[in-house]
Amino acid sequence: MHATQDRTSARIVPVKFVVAGGFGVGKTTFVGAISEIEPLRTEAAMTSVSAGIDDVTHVGQKTTTTVAMDFGRITVDATLVMYLFGTPGQDRFGFMWDDICTGALGAVVLVDTRRIDQCFPGIDYFEAKQIPFVVGVNNFEGAERYGLDEVRDALGISDHVPVVDCDARAKESVKAALITLLESLVAQARVKEGLA
Repeated sequence: MHATQDRTSARIVPVKFVVAGGFGVGKTTFVGAISEIEPLRTEAAMTSVSAGIDDVTHVGQKTTTTVAMDFGRITVDATLVMYLFGTPGQDRFGFMWDDICTGALGAVVLVDTRRIDQCFPGIDYFEAKQIPFVVGVNNFEGAERYGLDEVRDALGISDHVPVVDCDARAKESVKAALITLLESLVAQARVKEGLA
C-alpha cells in the first residue's frame, strides 16, 4: 500500500517550451510531429489582405497561417509533461509573444536558411528575456545546405547556444532538438549551481 501511495502522490512537473521562428519556417509542423495529442492550431486562411505583408517567397504553397499559437503535449514519464507552444511567425502578431512565452523554461528557434533574416526577432527576443534556446536548422528540400558553424556565424550567436539540424516533419528529429534543449538547460543549471 505504501508503494501505491508513493506513485499516486508523485507530483507531475509541467515544463513549458516555445517553438519560434519566421513565417512558414515549420513551427506548426514541428509541434504536430511530436505531440501525443491532436495539436491545437489557430490557423486562418491567407487572403489577399495579407498580400504585400507576408513574404511568401519560398512558401508559395502555404494557404494558412498561425494567428495565435500552436499547442501540443508530450508525456515524458509519470512525473514530467512537456507543453509546446508555437508562436505566430508574422510581425503583426508579435504582441502575443509575451503572453505565450511567460513561464517558458526554454525555446527552439527554427531557421530556414533561405530566409535566415526572419529568425532574428526570435533570437533577439529570447536573448533579451534571458530564456535559453537552441537553434534548429529546418532543412527544406532544394535549399542550399550550410554547415552548422556557418549558420552560427551568420546568426551571430554565442558558442553556448546549441545549433542542430532539424526536420520539422520527422518525430525523431524534433525529439532530438528537444533533447538538445533539455541537455542545454541541465548544463546551464549545473554551471549556475557550481557543479560543472
